[in-house]
Amino acid sequence: MQIDVVTLFPEWFDWFRSQRHIANAAAQGHELRTLNPRENTPLSGGQVDDTPFGGGAGMVLRVDVMDHALRSFYGVDPVDLRRERRVIALTPGGRLLDEGLVNELAAEPAVTILCGRYEGFDERIVQHFCSDAVSIGRYVLAGGELAAMVLCDTVLRKQPGALGHADSAAEESFSDALGGDPEYPHYTRPSEYRGWKVPDVLLSGHHEEIRRWRRARSRERGAASEGSSLS
Repeated sequence: MQIDVVTLFPEWFDWFRSQRHIANAAAQGHELRTLNPRENTPLSGGQVDDTPFGGGAGMVLRVDVMDHALRSFYGVDPVDLRRERRVIALTPGGRLLDEGLVNELAAEPAVTILCGRYEGFDERIVQHFCSDAVSIGRYVLAGGELAAMVLCDTVLRKQPGALGHADSAAEESFSDALGGDPEYPHYTRPSEYRGWKVPDVLLSGHHEEIRRWRRARSRERGAASEGSSLS
């Protein structure tokens, strides 16, 4: 797949691309590109934002700048771009990123992610250029770059070969194999440390008993998580 991140700080993603699973995905032919709207702004001095109508603190990314930038990147009217690829605005009020949405996006051939800055986007960018508005949580970051890395990480690690072992992502938190529950607890050597012992079943060598134990622990964590979210 091809992921394009529209950001005023493309250099932030140099480190991200160097991470093993991202490099593995790139080696399999998947692309992670960064596109800087400041390089294509029609305004003087590299301007990309302006003060909000109605007053208030902060600056807002301009719709004409994003229009011109996307048009320069893709050679089409940005209104039509979302018919060719998923175009995502990262914004705190968007759809919460979860395993279902990650699986949707991982199956897409092409995704564009718009990173907000300052007070965010002129709403017309979200309304007319984007197919999705996505949030990684109900909190506010200084910009969308970290959120974009989270989204890219979750999606690219789903691609074959990214994790190095085909089974690495098969049975993990929120996967179909675990019925959408969190992953069970893991232990490794030493089997006893400061009086804290590894559960006997994991040392038994009985694979079916281990499987049942892990599934039960996963369900317990799922129930606890659901109860916590309702409280």
